[in-house]
Amino acid sequence: MGGWVYIMTNKRGGVLYIGVTADLPARIMQHRQGKGSAFCRRYGLDRLAYAEPHADITDAIAREKAMKAWKRSWKIELIEKTNPEWDDLFERIH
Repeated sequence: MGGWVYIMTNKRGGVLYIGVTADLPARIMQHRQGKGSAFCRRYGLDRLAYAEPHADITDAIAREKAMKAWKRSWKIELIEKTNPEWDDLFERIH
């Protein structure tokens, strides 16, 4: 079973949340409906800024753990490499 590593935010350069899921559209909808993580609810994180597919969920989990240990500047660089305008990518994947 595959998986996704994703980054949620509230605005360009805003608060970042890194998560992992097997069903990206469903998970993003949970965040948007306030049924995702408490962290996302607290900071109003409803914009999908980055999404990375993995063939295996265990690889996605390992990547999520590694990315959570990154410096903030590395996370921002990753987002801006693929999504320089910080667009909400949900519409593209849904």
